[in-house]
Amino acid sequence: MAAANSLAIALLGAAAAAAKAEPLRANRTSNSTASPAFSFRVCQSGVAFVGSRRGAVRRSPRCEAAAGISAIEQFKISADRYMKERSSIAVIGLSVHTAPVEMREKLAVPEAQWPRAAGELCSLNHIEEAAVLSTCNRMEIYVVALSWHRGIREVTEWMSKTSGIPVSELRQHLFMLRDGDATRHLFEVSAGLDSLVLGEGQILAQVKQVVRVGQVSGGLGKNIDRMFKDAITAGKRVRSETNIASGAVSVSSAAVELALMKLPKPHCGSARMLVIGAGKMGKLVIKHLAAKGCKKVVVVNRSVERVEAIREELKDIEIIYRPFSQMHSCAAEADVVFTNTASETPLFLKEHVQVLPTVSEDVGGVRLFVDIAVPRNVGSCVANHEHARVYNVDDLKEVVEANKEDRLMKAMEAQAIITQELKRFEAWRDSLETVPTIKNLRSYADRIRASELEKCLQKVGEDALTKKMRKGIDELSTGIVNKLLHGPLQHLRCDGSDSRTLDDTLENMHALNRMFNLHTDQKAILEQKIKAKVGKTQS
Repeated sequence: MAAANSLAIALLGAAAAAAKAEPLRANRTSNSTASPAFSFRVCQSGVAFVGSRRGAVRRSPRCEAAAGISAIEQFKISADRYMKERSSIAVIGLSVHTAPVEMREKLAVPEAQWPRAAGELCSLNHIEEAAVLSTCNRMEIYVVALSWHRGIREVTEWMSKTSGIPVSELRQHLFMLRDGDATRHLFEVSAGLDSLVLGEGQILAQVKQVVRVGQVSGGLGKNIDRMFKDAITAGKRVRSETNIASGAVSVSSAAVELALMKLPKPHCGSARMLVIGAGKMGKLVIKHLAAKGCKKVVVVNRSVERVEAIREELKDIEIIYRPFSQMHSCAAEADVVFTNTASETPLFLKEHVQVLPTVSEDVGGVRLFVDIAVPRNVGSCVANHEHARVYNVDDLKEVVEANKEDRLMKAMEAQAIITQELKRFEAWRDSLETVPTIKNLRSYADRIRASELEKCLQKVGEDALTKKMRKGIDELSTGIVNKLLHGPLQHLRCDGSDSRTLDDTLENMHALNRMFNLHTDQKAILEQKIKAKVGKTQS
């Protein structure tokens, strides 16, 4: 049913992936199932290799057509297994809780590249849908996988390939969750329960952005789209129905707190502040500096427009704009440097910091670099400089622990809301099981109606009927079919809110599938798609 449709999509992806010239490899892991029983690759002239998992057999050009037929037969054999197996929702990723920033920055995917990354993931053999959530604290990939073990393996290998991190090293920091656990995790992420700063609100905006980007690119599938939208609902409810966000610090405010903790208290107010990057994070840094009594800040940004907008909004602090070309000269005149740009290469290395003048002893004689960007804007080599101290997002835990306990109690209230939203999503997904049966039953009945109507018209004769009479007979046959189908279709529809009703509906679905042999139609559609794909690759 749903899995069968999913298989067709995966098979199309398999052919496309195979075209990259390497046969599918069965890399076994301790928690993976046996590798696929066959593999193939598509060359310019068509399917050129077909073989078992122990090795591929080279075919001559004259055997390419036979190879294509063999591939179809292999797919048909595998179809039964996939049709019985429901596709899984999975999340594979790492976060501030499982991996250091050095690893997270290698895996970080800029927002502009989310659609490309999702497209590459969907082209993997066993991945039907995909979405990427990449922030300074996490890099998580949400997928609908036709096969749990094979899907996980393919995504892990993709992550290794794009980051340059060996799979063996990557596995030490990855977490993998399936179905209900994966959905609950996303809901908790959206609610701020999995954030470094418990209850922070920025992550909800980032989850919303995944949906917006997916809608623009058309890359989100039905399951992932609904899951993310329900996660947004859960995040909103948690913040409106509990007090988890009251007094909560964000990454930006924690960065300000950390900087002030490291400065000598008598001179915190006189320290010269520099903020590099005027995006959302930079704006929050400036806002929290103003709240702490800072009267002046220099902001380095590529364009002046964003800085002007911040200046209009924040009247209690003097904001001085400097272009990016003056970044290092501005750092020479600053005691504390906050960095939060999207640059994929470090803005400050040891050679840049070595030429900066030493800061006053009044502020400790050490220049502070507070880097809340991922990938990092300040190279780790800067930490070795005698008159510089570097702090990144992982160092914010020192600040976060101070007000975490109070919100842990509020998090327990949030879990009850998340459980409600989780049940609602799972009920919706369960109800999708019946959709293929409804379509197939309707199609089956319409074919019979059309066939019998044609026989009737042939017996009566075209000349014996007026246009009005033919229309009346057609409407009569349609009405009879609709009346007969009304009862069965009603027993295939439910909102999923009642588990007993859902169980009954699924039982009815299986009974109808058996009675009318509806699986046969599903397999025919699947075979047609496979033939079309193989034919396309051979043309």
